Amino acid sequence: MPSIDLFLFEEDHQALQRSVQVLLRESEANAVFLIDKNGQQLAAAGEYDDIDTTALATLTAGNVAATDGLAKLLGEQGFTILFHEGQKDNIHISIVGELAILVVIFDQRTSVGLVRLRVKQGSPVLEKILTAAVQRRDEKKQTVVKEGKSRLADITDEDIENLFK
Repeated sequence: MPSIDLFLFEEDHQALQRSVQVLLRESEANAVFLIDKNGQQLAAAGEYDDIDTTALATLTAGNVAATDGLAKLLGEQGFTILFHEGQKDNIHISIVGELAILVVIFDQRTSVGLVRLRVKQGSPVLEKILTAAVQRRDEKKQTVVKEGKSRLADITDEDIENLFK
């Protein structure tokens, strides 16, 4: 996955939060997390009080990075879905538009098929929100750079000399 630092405005965060809540409800999962490729949590929903979410996000990002390495060894571009089955809980991990990682934790109350279907339906919505957030961040950065250049143009050598006197 390419390295993209995600900076979210409040409206983007709220949109992501609403989307993971919908995914949680429709998939009948226990918890849903959206994390960036660096292992930072972007949004979460569900029952996760007993989970160290920082460790979960970090380990998941590491898992995806390791799996990308395995894919390259096999001549694949990458694997977009990872599934871990446990005795009580299961974890479905998927890549969202090369921007983030979606983690769905579920148990026997739902099925892997329903989770996969709902993730497939919900991922484009999440990707659209993330893409818009990246574009908004880039536009804001360009505005700040332009404003910064114009402010610097107003400073003369004499101003700088006066500052250090």
